[in-house]
Amino acid sequence: MYQEQHGAPAVAPLSGFTVGVTAARRADELGALLQRRGATVLHAPALRIVPLADDGELLAATKDLIDDAPDVVVATTAIGFRGWVAAADGWGFGEELLSCLRGVELLARGPKVKGAIRAAGLTEAWSPTSESMAEVLDRLLAEGVADRRVALQLHGEPLPGFVEALRAGGAEVVVVPVYRWMPPEDLAPLDRLLDAAVGRSLNALTFTSAPAAASLFSRAEDRGLLPELLDALAHDVLPACVGPVTALPLQAHGLDTVQPDRFRLGPLVQLLCVELPARARTLPVAGHQVEIRGHAVLVDGSVRPVPPAGMSLLNTLARRPGWVVSRADLLRALPGAGRDEHAVETAMARLRAALGTPNLIQTVVKRGYRLALDPVADTKYADT
Repeated sequence: MYQEQHGAPAVAPLSGFTVGVTAARRADELGALLQRRGATVLHAPALRIVPLADDGELLAATKDLIDDAPDVVVATTAIGFRGWVAAADGWGFGEELLSCLRGVELLARGPKVKGAIRAAGLTEAWSPTSESMAEVLDRLLAEGVADRRVALQLHGEPLPGFVEALRAGGAEVVVVPVYRWMPPEDLAPLDRLLDAAVGRSLNALTFTSAPAAASLFSRAEDRGLLPELLDALAHDVLPACVGPVTALPLQAHGLDTVQPDRFRLGPLVQLLCVELPARARTLPVAGHQVEIRGHAVLVDGSVRPVPPAGMSLLNTLARRPGWVVSRADLLRALPGAGRDEHAVETAMARLRAALGTPNLIQTVVKRGYRLALDPVADTKYADT
């Protein structure tokens, strides 16, 4: 519960914002974190996970390692390592895999993976304090990998340069593809998410894996929407990634992203709690403080949900606060309004009712409407 301010409950940091979630795994957790902070969440998994028991590639890699033990095994994620051991057990190779892993140099990317390794009755040889795969690579190359067999447990995330660097150093690399990704079987939710992003109905779009980002762009390209999606993410919809590896497909398209210092869901949500309110437009209007968010307006700190047509009008008025905007210009801002300027009057009446303070927007007879910007505001002549 947010602390009270001036006798009223404080506004949740993400109230009035709509956030898209592309995650398949842990989507419920991320969505709950966002909703607890006031966000409206639109979720569409950009990928689906191949069930481990049905994954022939993982089975083949496991048999290969049991038959020809590696010198080094790099475990990258706790859930991936646990899933690998459980899948091997289901295939009847559990003990053989554990016996194989007991005789190798076992490297763990971070503390969670260490916990999974020890829970399996194994002991890691080393783990970096930074949880960085770059540090793991540096250690391996410093030790020397020529003529060594290195198994790399992946978890759906690409590791650009990692495998190539090991092979360039003379290593034989065996990739263990735990939890491979494929496009979702039902594309309708993903298409709705794409349409919302292109239509600027989202304020932020979150990515927790690089394959999900790549899959979203692939679907957008299939539908002929890739240029529109890139434009939306470059200007109006904030792309938020859990870490630098996840951001790579976006950076390949020239997009800047925001990322938390710690590559976890909690810090990702906290980052959005800072970034989205900072992007909101705040104006002094008719003696009130008005903050324009995605699908709501804060009037003196009180959340006022506004219908989409009303938000279109308000955003148009706010681009030149204090200036008169004609009915014709406002009509063009209304989605699917046609040519009847009466639609502007209807949407304006609903907007004023939603704001709860009708005098925030003034009618200028025979000319149009204007935000009643306070005379002291420096933003009167802004054109943003």
